[in-house]
Amino acid sequence: MFYEVQKVDTPRLTTACYHAGQPGMPKLLLIHGNASSAKFYLPLMKRLEDRFELVALDLRGFGDTEPKPIDARRGMRDFSDDVDALAETLGWDRFSLLGWSMGGGVAMQYAIDHSEKLERLILEAPLSPFGFGGTYDADGKKLQPAGLASGGGCANAQLIACLQSGERSFIAQTIDGVYVAPPYQIAPELKEMFIDSVLSTRVGDGLYPGDKTAAPVWPFFAAGENGVCNTMAPNYCDLSPLSEIPNKPPILWIRGASDIMVSDTSLMDLAWLGQLGYVPGWPGAELCPPQPMLRQTRYVLDRYQAKGGRYKEVVIAGGHGPMLDNEDGFVAELLQFFEE
Repeated sequence: MFYEVQKVDTPRLTTACYHAGQPGMPKLLLIHGNASSAKFYLPLMKRLEDRFELVALDLRGFGDTEPKPIDARRGMRDFSDDVDALAETLGWDRFSLLGWSMGGGVAMQYAIDHSEKLERLILEAPLSPFGFGGTYDADGKKLQPAGLASGGGCANAQLIACLQSGERSFIAQTIDGVYVAPPYQIAPELKEMFIDSVLSTRVGDGLYPGDKTAAPVWPFFAAGENGVCNTMAPNYCDLSPLSEIPNKPPILWIRGASDIMVSDTSLMDLAWLGQLGYVPGWPGAELCPPQPMLRQTRYVLDRYQAKGGRYKEVVIAGGHGPMLDNEDGFVAELLQFFEE
């Protein structure tokens, strides 16, 4: 086996992770996204084992990491602080960070809090710097009341039921239709591992998906205060200070051209689904416009560059996880970024 499974006791919690690669090579820490775990990184780690020392961790509430409750009022900081506690315990004082989807938001929060530790930052199909749902325009203006149409109430009810029951077919369909872009087919043995990874998502108070509150306007709910999905609500999640960090590592923003999760027309954005007619009662674009997730990320990264940083936006074939359905293209872009 090319990797070692570890459980690391940190001052915050016991963190499960996979360790691979070559000591003495550049250090790369990998942060997974929502409804997944570090297992999604194993094929990529195999490809990169000769070029890096690699650690992929399970975030709290996922995989085999201790499922401590998540205070969403801190935005991404519970996750980011856990990452820092792991890095400190491992003795990693300088390294690069790769975050996928929600993990991209965690990576941005980490850069805001600990920019001096980062050599490079890779954002793969990242969460918008202004959160997931509940904002509009490139500069992340908030729908009112703040947190409307975001957070725990947005989670897919069928996915929650499958996580609780262990039913696999819907999760397989989600991986095939969202995590990768059809008609790409993941090898059967990998797909079973990835289904197991999704099923490792812990459902419960303070975990996935989180609570919600009532709202007086469509869709009649707003973010609650705990759990995974509420960490991404715009009343708690604001990663735009990334542009102001004092030490600015080079950033690679890489995404799949066929991503339907993080997009200016995301099929997981309630406002866009309402505009398409899939969610009844949508009040129109004047009151509840869709979230332009890509324009928002570009807005913040352009400010990052204007203030002395450097970033590169790369679009390759693939879905929400191009490291999965375009591994060759993803690896090529990643290695080129490290050579620049």
